[in-house]
Amino acid sequence: MLKLDVLKRCREIGLIPVLRADSEDQALVLASAVAAGGVTVMEVTMTVPGAIRVMRKLAEQRPDILIGAGTVLDPETARACILEGAQFIVSPALNVKTIEMCHRYSVAVLPGALTPTEIVTAWQAGADVVKVFPASALGGAKYLKSIKAPLPQVELIPTGGVSQATAYEFLQAGAFALGVGADLVDDSPAIDGDPRRGKRGDLGTARQAAAGARRS
Repeated sequence: MLKLDVLKRCREIGLIPVLRADSEDQALVLASAVAAGGVTVMEVTMTVPGAIRVMRKLAEQRPDILIGAGTVLDPETARACILEGAQFIVSPALNVKTIEMCHRYSVAVLPGALTPTEIVTAWQAGADVVKVFPASALGGAKYLKSIKAPLPQVELIPTGGVSQATAYEFLQAGAFALGVGADLVDDSPAIDGDPRRGKRGDLGTARQAAAGARRS
């Protein structure tokens, strides 16, 4: 899939669940649970044991899922993930060499930043979207709105503190999409192997909120 199409799909769905698990099998079950909730974009973090193998299996077995790699801290890891099927790269911090690696492969890159200086630095370095993390630390949706006022051209994905209660507010504040973690995705129920129970909260409701915010 072309990078522009990847970014378009992320924006249309509006949610990028962050998958964290204690094993490869648990991560695969959780991915199925999230997809069953109607969200077919997700980020597999490098903190998952065997994360790269998980990406490979999802790329082979679930072509309907748009797979991203998360918690990518260096260009070497980014390249390894891309070669195994990751179609976008996410980091909690800014590493310019990682951005350059993603550009080499024409893969979308979403580095992390928090302050205005960090956000502008990431954008000027070639970020396709900047991950604002942790978004809740400086005021949540109000902070995002304050950032977008002088920087309307910078696409932002808030992560950290995004929940059903705050999803609409973040999107109204100008978020490109939402990175959702523990507030909407829970790995513990997936341990029993039941994908229907492999999430906490209602991703479907959150996605509806995202769609509503887009229309308003």
